[in-house]
Amino acid sequence: MSTTSHHPPPVASGAEDRIDLLLIGHEPADVFMVDKMLADSGLDVRITEAEGLESARRKLTRRTHCMIVDLSAPDIDRIEGLRQVLALSEQAAVIVLTGINDVHLGVRAVAAGAEDYLVKQEVDGPLLARAVRYAIERKRAEKSERRLVEARIMGRENARLERGLLPVPLIDDDALRHHTRYRPGRRRALLGGDFYDTVQTEGGAVHLMIGDVCGHGPDEAALGVQLRMAWRTLVLAGHSGEQLLGTLDTVLGHERRSEEIFTTLCMITIAPSRRTARMHLAGHPAPLLFREDGRGGAEVSALPEYAHGPALGLVPNAEWPTTEIDLGESSWGLLLYTDGLIEGRIGAGSARLGTDGLVELARRTRARGVTGRALVDELVTRVEEMNGDALTDDLAVLLLSRDARG
Repeated sequence: MSTTSHHPPPVASGAEDRIDLLLIGHEPADVFMVDKMLADSGLDVRITEAEGLESARRKLTRRTHCMIVDLSAPDIDRIEGLRQVLALSEQAAVIVLTGINDVHLGVRAVAAGAEDYLVKQEVDGPLLARAVRYAIERKRAEKSERRLVEARIMGRENARLERGLLPVPLIDDDALRHHTRYRPGRRRALLGGDFYDTVQTEGGAVHLMIGDVCGHGPDEAALGVQLRMAWRTLVLAGHSGEQLLGTLDTVLGHERRSEEIFTTLCMITIAPSRRTARMHLAGHPAPLLFREDGRGGAEVSALPEYAHGPALGLVPNAEWPTTEIDLGESSWGLLLYTDGLIEGRIGAGSARLGTDGLVELARRTRARGVTGRALVDELVTRVEEMNGDALTDDLAVLLLSRDARG
């Protein structure tokens, strides 16, 4: 019989509290001894036997808490065999329980990664039970510390990237308010392939842009940083419109890791008067425009997207036509976003929010007097609630507003 378990009456525990042990290379008499000692100690365990390494590979599961290996087993080559056991799983603790009473071997075993080294002739029930408990807790502590170290390293790396990907806007106009929200879809990441920027140039024009590199990995995040920096450099050098997009298209072609990588982008240039703007769409969703309705409320609509060009990186010598935007003489707001905001589900079916759904959601939110940062945060929150979970795609939102009342 390869698996045994016992549930001693003094210990009230459910299946989730039971310790799963995998005994590797032990004789049947040893398995009986371990089972009896642990039963007498009151430890609730389930024991699975594995004759050797191959059997252990088959019988090891995610529920295994601890592996107890005998280095004197015929097919386990002492320290090399122990290393193979340690390589089987990063989750389970490993204890050596062997008949070899060798201090030097014990030191080498612990140095190799074993939680403890026990000699059969010197072990009793309480000692073995205590060793199992301690080994499992030490393994948990090691994993927690490793996760903390990884988080610190990731935080430092992402902070460096964040300075390039999430820039400080260059605006010198007290009537303008700038708010952003950024969230990567990749698990445990701070950055994704979305990027944005806002720059005011000499003469007073304000240029804003948002883009989305297809994909979610670190390569896409790095490419987003490169494109964002290239865009800012070109704008500050006096480039704009279709010429600027053509240069960005060339940059993308040189920097991407494969020809399948493309980037959608929306770019708007607001005139110094703040009453008109020019928009270029490169395969990107159209922004939302907020304007006063003359009755103390706000009109919300999606800007027209009939004049658009392809995403960058798809079509050689592409053209990106210009759309003229009338912002009006009163207060207004422009909401630029990536498709992560509109591709979330609405309900249990496959229907997506889409631009029309976002317009309606923004209209209701704005009607309650929500503006600025609170407007951006509430839109993201409501979209996630409608999706039933956190959004899986990268998401970026940029809201630039003008208060004509100064």
